[in-house]
Amino acid sequence: MRGLNPGGVWAIYRYELSRTVRTIWQSVATPVITTALYFVVFGGAIGSRIHEVGGVSYGAFIVPGLIMLSLLTQSLSNASIGIYFPKFTGTIFEILSAPLSPVEAVAAYVGAAATKSIVIGLIILATATLFVEVRIDHPFWMVAFLILTSVAFSLLGFVIGVWAKTFEQLAVIPSLVVTPLTFLGGAFYSIDMLPPFWRTVSLFNPVVYLVSGFRWSFLSQGDVSVATSLGFTIAFIVVSLAILTWIFRTGWRLKP
Repeated sequence: MRGLNPGGVWAIYRYELSRTVRTIWQSVATPVITTALYFVVFGGAIGSRIHEVGGVSYGAFIVPGLIMLSLLTQSLSNASIGIYFPKFTGTIFEILSAPLSPVEAVAAYVGAAATKSIVIGLIILATATLFVEVRIDHPFWMVAFLILTSVAFSLLGFVIGVWAKTFEQLAVIPSLVVTPLTFLGGAFYSIDMLPPFWRTVSLFNPVVYLVSGFRWSFLSQGDVSVATSLGFTIAFIVVSLAILTWIFRTGWRLKP
């Protein structure tokens, strides 16, 4: 039985992280600038009309939602692009034939994507402190949700990268599915502010559970219980891992 190959995992992980350095403007500066604009628009225009939500200033209330918005989109795009390009260039066959197990390959790509997303999330958190007074009631759980959410959506991004046959397919789920769900998932408001019918509808939005748990770690308040949010996030990871296990066993979209 072949042993672990930490050198192979590290090589892919390091290469994926090096892409961030080569595209530093797109990878880091763009999310920070976007976050600043959100604070100007939402914090200034809307915050002047909505002074508090649940006893918290509106500016501080939207900080977890802003971080989560960037976290989801960055995790998806980083992981999907990371595996799509080897497919596009044909180097995926070198990875599949290398002394690297599927678990190690996924760990390298997903680990790199999650690392980049976590760093960007922390940078956005630091940027937010320039605009509002940020409160973190449960720092351990804040970090835990940050890591778990990054891993969960990096796994989903890996699945999307395997599934996509074109650049258009690569972009369609993040732009037409995930981003709208994030905006409708309580990133900039509490679903308790909605009428009963629409609040019930919102509970079918998976992003609600991610945003709620993350906001609880900051402000000790959320739209659903923290246990429900944590359970959903872990279940999301388990389902994604099950799909990836099936993909590597069958070679779906990986092998001709």
